Amino acid sequence: MKISQKFRLTVAIALAAPVIAFAATYDDLITSARMGDVSQLEQLAARGASLDTTDIDGNTLLMLAARDGHVETVDFLIKGRARLNARNAAGDTALRLAAFRGHQKVVELLLAGGAAVNMQGWTPLAYAAFSGHAEIASLLIKSGADINLASENGTTPLIAAARGGHIEVVKLLIASQADLGRTIDSGETALDIATRFNNSDIADLIRKAGGKSGKSVSIEVR
Repeated sequence: MKISQKFRLTVAIALAAPVIAFAATYDDLITSARMGDVSQLEQLAARGASLDTTDIDGNTLLMLAARDGHVETVDFLIKGRARLNARNAAGDTALRLAAFRGHQKVVELLLAGGAAVNMQGWTPLAYAAFSGHAEIASLLIKSGADINLASENGTTPLIAAARGGHIEVVKLLIASQADLGRTIDSGETALDIATRFNNSDIADLIRKAGGKSGKSVSIEVR
């Protein structure tokens, strides 16, 4: 029995339809999260789409919404039980991204939802400190952030703030009993970092608080 070309085409289209539909849904999910389109996300979720869908870089819908400060979208995703502490390819979480970008309302929602504040690598507090978001840094500390938790190369929130030149964050961390003597791989303390990046006001503040250089000084005697 001969199978007509028209029949073959019909079968091919039928088989391809679910793939095309999935691709369209995927694109719609990613775009909706990036744009903060809650109503579209609600419709897609109602049709069974996963709220933990990720883009090619491992960013979840929650990360995309948090990164761009879409408060209502973040709230919807949290209530929809999206994973709060998932990490993307760079190791970032939704809370890290929101803290770095300075989206305080988003940070508040994530903290209320139970997002982790302490983790390996750069913490949300270190991100907030580096970017100079003092109010967010304060929120994170009140929520249990370890002020001395360091990244792989030894960068603490204080060192990050000293490098970024954010004196209000430095004041906050010193008042919260940050360890002034912590060093990065090079042996430099927050005082050394502030000095190296020409943040003299911060260097003076750290020095007055008791901070010292981590650099060894050798004296040649003749």
